[in-house]
Amino acid sequence: MRILIVDDESNIRGLIRKYASYEGYSADEATNGADAVEMCRENAYDLVIMDVMMPEMDGFAACREIRRFSHVPMLMLSARGEEYDRIRGFEVGVDDYVVKPFSPRELMMRVAAIIKRAGGGNDLVCLGDMTVDFTARRVSIAGEEIALSPKEYELLFYMVRNRGIALTRERLISEVWGYDFYGDDRTLDTHIKLLRKSLGDHASRITTLRGVGYRFEKE
Repeated sequence: MRILIVDDESNIRGLIRKYASYEGYSADEATNGADAVEMCRENAYDLVIMDVMMPEMDGFAACREIRRFSHVPMLMLSARGEEYDRIRGFEVGVDDYVVKPFSPRELMMRVAAIIKRAGGGNDLVCLGDMTVDFTARRVSIAGEEIALSPKEYELLFYMVRNRGIALTRERLISEVWGYDFYGDDRTLDTHIKLLRKSLGDHASRITTLRGVGYRFEKE
């Protein structure tokens, strides 16, 4: 998934980019609203993080302009937390509002929540002759649909969305089974084994990381 970080402070952009990378997002940067508008015209983003106070064109004006041609989700950053500013942000079409200074971890949680509400990013992912359709909840290989259990779907979808990232066993269990899951690691291992069997020639895309967890390979 690809996001755009718009802020005139390089340290803020760097901090957000660092944590975005941890979560598996690729990120572009813009230093002002005018550049952000042009980048949104030329590229497809899953989300835009927009600062309010910037030179040339402020965040409110940039959001308003982007909304003329795009429905990309937007999260606004501001050093001011007045109700008027929050209302103004929502009026120009932003999805959420975060006040500086902010917790990078909380920011990424808000980013993930917005993208999920918006449809979770790309609805269709093609990996060789395997197609994963998130909206239709279908997986096909060489044009033939394969049947998976509900948990296998959830596990595969989560791993595909986070492909190329080392996923710890704890993270997979908490994200797929929930924080209140009382089972053990064998449940995850069993589902990975079943999923690999269902994927056939694509089973090798799921790499075991000893002492860590698993990774779904991009290529």
